[in-house]
Amino acid sequence: MATWIDVHDCWFEIGRVPELLKQVEHDDDPAAWKELGWRLVLEHDLVSPASFAALPRLVRLAPRSARARHLAGEILERAAGHHGCDDLLADCAGAIAEFREVLGQHLRSRPADFLKSLRALLAVEEEYHWAAVLGDFEDDFYPMMCPHCGVMVSIAIGNYGRYSATQDWDLGDVERRGLRPAGAEELTGTGRWMFEMAVNAGQEELADGIAHLFGRAECPLCASVFNIADEYTSDNRPVMR
Repeated sequence: MATWIDVHDCWFEIGRVPELLKQVEHDDDPAAWKELGWRLVLEHDLVSPASFAALPRLVRLAPRSARARHLAGEILERAAGHHGCDDLLADCAGAIAEFREVLGQHLRSRPADFLKSLRALLAVEEEYHWAAVLGDFEDDFYPMMCPHCGVMVSIAIGNYGRYSATQDWDLGDVERRGLRPAGAEELTGTGRWMFEMAVNAGQEELADGIAHLFGRAECPLCASVFNIADEYTSDNRPVMR
């Protein structure tokens, strides 16, 4: 087990993270949480040894703190990357199992932060791709190449429509084709699990978005039909260790 004198944060500093953790454990100070966040998660995909060293203490706070749940989830969403902290991550196995239970109980309460907590649970289950990209389907675009003709296709799932299109520099989305959502009986694996979680929590818009994301799209150029989730995963899977 590493000690705090052995681990640095995302700014390559030692000692500040344990001070901040002690502070938020005793006083839910927004400024301390903000600093803790950028010391433990830098940019979009960077974490540090201190990130995993802090995880057990964040998990202990998670049942009563949304900030702790969200920060722990953001750390785990990046656990598949090139962080060089495999030993520290392995030491967190017990905390991760505890976090799974915390998140499951929290999600059953139909919380306001359902999507953030669902993404955290996806990371706990090592579904890193969907933890990173699952949105609220209000203004979501999923770019991918048609597997048949190679043209770049934009998949839109949002309040403005659910369609596939090609991009024009001046006109934006053109040659739109409506998406074909998967029926509940067609969903399998992670898609079915996410869909059922959303349905059971009364998250109708999220469930509908997931059904479209795991459904099929028509290429505007060659008219071939393909599975959206499969092709998006193939084109956009995050870098793994």
